[in-house]
Amino acid sequence: MAAADEVDVIVEQWRRERAGMRLEPMAVFGRIYRLARLVGDRQEKVYAGWGISRGEFDVLAALRRSGEPYTLAPTALAAGLMLTSGGMTGRLDRLERAGLVRRTPDPADRRGLRVTLTDDGRRVVEESAEAGLAVQRRILDALPPEDQARLADLLRTLLAAAEAEA
Repeated sequence: MAAADEVDVIVEQWRRERAGMRLEPMAVFGRIYRLARLVGDRQEKVYAGWGISRGEFDVLAALRRSGEPYTLAPTALAAGLMLTSGGMTGRLDRLERAGLVRRTPDPADRRGLRVTLTDDGRRVVEESAEAGLAVQRRILDALPPEDQARLADLLRTLLAAAEAEA
């Protein structure tokens, strides 16, 4: 078992002040939030080496994962990344200025656009994805492989419960 951490301190403070309060969620989600922030901050630094933010990486990754020709409509990108159209436009503007994506008219819809990953964009997302995964892998390797798989299963269950409640 790992040594006590800051979440343990917070939980114990609440336990002292409000005996009987069920604090298990605080112990779990406090660690999830802190872990996500710490890993996210490290990934942000890694992606900066390619001149992109984590949000911009997400756009490039969504295009790359879509398969050839690495093209999606901005509305599909925004929906998949849970962004507003304004948030998506800002990211696409920055990525287009950097030469990592290009926007073209949608041949099937005169009012629509298509966003396509450029060759430079594909190179950037593939290289930065490997580097970002290395950050995650170094932290996850604190657990043996069977615990990693079990943790992924448990988090999948919690995510499904949260999504069902939304």
